[in-house]
Amino acid sequence: MASRRTFINRMVALSTATSLPLFKGIAAIDLAQIHQYNSLQTAQQIATDEDFWSQIQQAYTVSPQIINLNNGGVSPSPLVVQNAQDRYNKLANEGPSYFMWRILDQGREPLRDKLAQFAGVSPEEIAINRNATEALDTVILGMPLTRGDEIVLWRYDYPNMLHAWRQREMREGIKINYVNLDLPTESHDLIVEKYVEQMTARTKVVHLTHLINWNGQIMPVKRIAEEAHKRGIEVIIDGAHSFAHLQYKIPDLGGDYFGTSLHKWLSAPIGSGMLWVKKEKINKIYPLIPNDKPTSDNIRKFENLGTRPFMIEQAIGQALQFQLAIGNARKEARLHFLKEYWAKEALKIKKVKLNTPIPLSHSGALAHVGIEGMEAGKIEGELFAKFKIHTSPVKWEKLDGVRVTPHVYTSLQELDRLLEGLTYLSKL
Repeated sequence: MASRRTFINRMVALSTATSLPLFKGIAAIDLAQIHQYNSLQTAQQIATDEDFWSQIQQAYTVSPQIINLNNGGVSPSPLVVQNAQDRYNKLANEGPSYFMWRILDQGREPLRDKLAQFAGVSPEEIAINRNATEALDTVILGMPLTRGDEIVLWRYDYPNMLHAWRQREMREGIKINYVNLDLPTESHDLIVEKYVEQMTARTKVVHLTHLINWNGQIMPVKRIAEEAHKRGIEVIIDGAHSFAHLQYKIPDLGGDYFGTSLHKWLSAPIGSGMLWVKKEKINKIYPLIPNDKPTSDNIRKFENLGTRPFMIEQAIGQALQFQLAIGNARKEARLHFLKEYWAKEALKIKKVKLNTPIPLSHSGALAHVGIEGMEAGKIEGELFAKFKIHTSPVKWEKLDGVRVTPHVYTSLQELDRLLEGLTYLSKL
């Protein structure tokens, strides 16, 4: 008992340390200073305050040898999150079966509560898992459907989700109806209309991507969900790129199911994600990995993964603290400002084509840019070879170019370098 009390006191001390100045030892700014900004300036004003964001940038340990503009794939974690993960990992390795199962595992419920509060939902509707694919596949593959049932998809939805639905189509005879629409488009009315066109009396599910990973387009998911619900159709929302990026609560979107990755915009450890299911719908979804009560209405049935990396899971808490310290509104405003900063200038470069609408109502930080006569792989390769700028080549459907994704640690000087690179490529 004495050793257990000693250990608990040790953990309390470690936990308390994470509530002290967030950037202590990294930058001369603490939580009190960050919150003071909130009372002095609006989110839009702070978005252009380089003194403020230079402090945030110092909280990351990103390489100075490359310019990472592919944060849409996976974002680095700030040092406070890395340190927490390392600390939990060292603790676990002092006696894995004891410290993981009996100690670290006890932190899941407090973490669930905090994530639920941030997301605006009940803790009894949140499952913690490894990424958006696992979260959404749980629903896609666990939902009861019969031959002839119809699903509405868009070919610009994320490939792993398309694969899951197509597997069900192949094995079980469900029917997929694809929305006939190309990107980009600034007409929300047109998007809603195209989705409604695919809804029939046999449609059971509409699958929606809140923020399209290919070009950053924000979809009017709430309006589409309302149309679906009028017809008794359920709605699954892929929030992999919108969660902790745009300012909203999950119920605001109007869906029945929601999945996201936390290692993107929340900057949580790599391999962390979250599933939300409306409480009254949990019992009908079979878990991806079976357990003894597959029709239970307990959200925890979706966490039956066997041995899992508890150190990754627990460090999500520090990432959430970091997010809250910055503030959702300020982060959204900054990310949109960064996209707008380079995108508006890129439009002035001959042969450069922006495939993302600029207004905040239509896009956040992600944007897709192409160069006339140059394929995606060539653009990506030249940007890295000549300028050490890391982007993501995207050649999908009618999009052909690179996805540019800054994050809160991205500097304006790095975006100026991107513009220099695009100008160079436009002259080849």
